[in-house]
Amino acid sequence: MFIIARAGCREAEGEAVLTTSESLHGRALPRGCTFSESDWRVLAPFWYPVAFSHEITDRPHAVNERVVVYRLSDGSLSAARDICPHRGVPLSLGHVEGDEIVCKYHGLRYDRNGKCTCIPAHPNQTISPRLRLDMFSVKERSGLVWVRLVDSGPRPLPEMREWEDADYIKALPDSVIINAAAGRQVEGFLDVSHFAFVHAASFGEPDNPVVPDYPITKTATGFVADYISTVSDYSHESKHVSPPGFLWRRRFEAFLPFVAKLTVFFPGEGQLHIMNAASPASARKTRLFVPICRNFDKDAPLQATLDFNYQVFAEDIAIVERQFPEDLPIDLQAEAHFPADRSSIAYRRGLAELGLGRSYTT
Repeated sequence: MFIIARAGCREAEGEAVLTTSESLHGRALPRGCTFSESDWRVLAPFWYPVAFSHEITDRPHAVNERVVVYRLSDGSLSAARDICPHRGVPLSLGHVEGDEIVCKYHGLRYDRNGKCTCIPAHPNQTISPRLRLDMFSVKERSGLVWVRLVDSGPRPLPEMREWEDADYIKALPDSVIINAAAGRQVEGFLDVSHFAFVHAASFGEPDNPVVPDYPITKTATGFVADYISTVSDYSHESKHVSPPGFLWRRRFEAFLPFVAKLTVFFPGEGQLHIMNAASPASARKTRLFVPICRNFDKDAPLQATLDFNYQVFAEDIAIVERQFPEDLPIDLQAEAHFPADRSSIAYRRGLAELGLGRSYTT
């Protein structure tokens, strides 16, 4: 049911995906949803990335067809349902003028609050209150544009504070589409026992598969898993740089439901930060955004970092897209576990505590 860039559901290419409903605030369930009603209501109030900041200008930008985002003259953003309520034409076909979005079909104008300010065919007529756009909360952070479909009160955005630190260089890999549930993808990102097998061609060490014990600490937005091992984070071509016996610390911070941040502590006080921000395109299709920043090797070409990131995530995607059941089993009795799965168990428990039900997994 749930694509963050859309506001209800429709059938597209045989798959139900989120588009628009007559109510976004609890009065009506979007049609054709791939999520249950209760799960949609749990997930819709969270923040999800829908675009890169550099993509959004004063030209209307359609996000997956049913949300339009555009930049105002003061640099702030507006996000609205990408449909003119007059005759159903996408507002992304129009333009922005004087901080108002103008429909291409009949020239109706809407201000930053979604109120219609002008009907060119009847400039002196009182404007019906029905001519008002559905507006969404929108923010920028970590090089991404984030949207909430339902504003149910204050909710923090996932954080990567280092992105704003001038001591860090930044990289924004292209987003990727994954034919898998967002929960499956995020759990795979948090998993530490697959390195030796899935990532054998990139950085994994097949002769070093043992997973030392590691703690889980619950937080207000999810949890932290602090994992220390001898598995180097360098690519195989660069592993000789790693000091002998160096202990690699990987700190995973989960922001429920579908965002996680990894901090890798390199030799010499170097830090690499990777945000895994999964945006559901439907229950079983995900658009993944991955902002990256580091405070070392500042003069090294960023393309090498991007290429390595693409390789690692391609290795993960090849596995995640083949998992069954396709949806993440929140019921801990549905699959077997062993001690290295602490982060996976914490993640599933966290989703259950949000209120996601059994129907989310069946």
